[in-house]
Amino acid sequence: MNRRHTLACAALALAGLSAHAQAQDTVRMGAVLSLTGANATAGEDVRRAVVLAVEKVNAQGGVLGKKFDVIIEDSGGNATTALNAARKLATVDKVPVVIGEYSSGITLPMAQYLVKEGVTHINIASTSVKIRDLGATAFNLIGLENLGNKFSAADAWALGYRNVAMLAPNNAYGQGVAHGFREEFEKLGGKIVTELLYAQGQSTYRRELQQMSRSNPDAYIYTAYGQESAVINREAFELGLRQKPWYAILLSMSLSDTPADIAKGQLGMEVGNVYGDAGKAYAEAFAAKYKEGMKTSYTGYAYDAVMLTAAAINKAKSAEPAAVQAALKEIGKGGFVGVTGPIVFDADRQRIDPPYAKLKFDGKVVPR
Repeated sequence: MNRRHTLACAALALAGLSAHAQAQDTVRMGAVLSLTGANATAGEDVRRAVVLAVEKVNAQGGVLGKKFDVIIEDSGGNATTALNAARKLATVDKVPVVIGEYSSGITLPMAQYLVKEGVTHINIASTSVKIRDLGATAFNLIGLENLGNKFSAADAWALGYRNVAMLAPNNAYGQGVAHGFREEFEKLGGKIVTELLYAQGQSTYRRELQQMSRSNPDAYIYTAYGQESAVINREAFELGLRQKPWYAILLSMSLSDTPADIAKGQLGMEVGNVYGDAGKAYAEAFAAKYKEGMKTSYTGYAYDAVMLTAAAINKAKSAEPAAVQAALKEIGKGGFVGVTGPIVFDADRQRIDPPYAKLKFDGKVVPR
């Protein structure tokens, strides 16, 4: 019995040493993504991008002469779960950088915790203007609402819409879009005839849709998360509201779970997805690996965040958070050519001149 116990203990010790040695031979960063819940389609799309980026880094020799990896945690589309995931990544896995989440209402508290702990946070999808105020260890790759609202309002006006009904989720993101779009659209001379903020997770949105239709708008302007948007789009179709134009702010997000026959003909805008030769090569690699194209515009930002982190660790010659942050700032001064285009940070670590695109749905999301 004692001999068996000794052998078992020895085996466990060897396994522990092996795991420790493996950890020593790998440099890791973290990601918190919505792999389940209302935004699971977008989360899986982003996870695929992360995997592609890791493969690319390792094919180029890894970082610091070691294998590179990303520890991916599932938020479930829940702020508490995301915060717990960030806490694990920071205190147990001790990663220097964490990317994610998706919804601003989840990203903000998660990133605030990371910044407090001195861990680098890179925003790849959330667009609340509050992202700018996260603190000195937070970096942002994507256009925020102030820029997006100005772009979408000008686009809607150019399409000839003058009196529009607005629908957005009742959270930090949706409130910012509704307020900002109204402000920019009214500057141009437009009018919001109905504005509704919907409660997330409902099984039906017919009441909200019928209320919007009574104002007889020229067009419906909306933004919604994948699975909720699928319900909204289906019910709008059934109620006959698609006889008027529908314009989606962040089109790929809003249509990621909507059947093609219902989505067909919708117009909208989106953060720019891929750009130049690097973007083309990335899109081809994505399609080759997964046998289908990207479903959202956020994959490119996740890919760039991983590649940017690897470059910063190599530049810093260290995976310590403070060294990586200093390297990110230096790289961001001269520009980093990502698959979403050149990345240059301002003094607040926000991307300068982030890209936007005018889109339509014609079997899939395409430029117009």
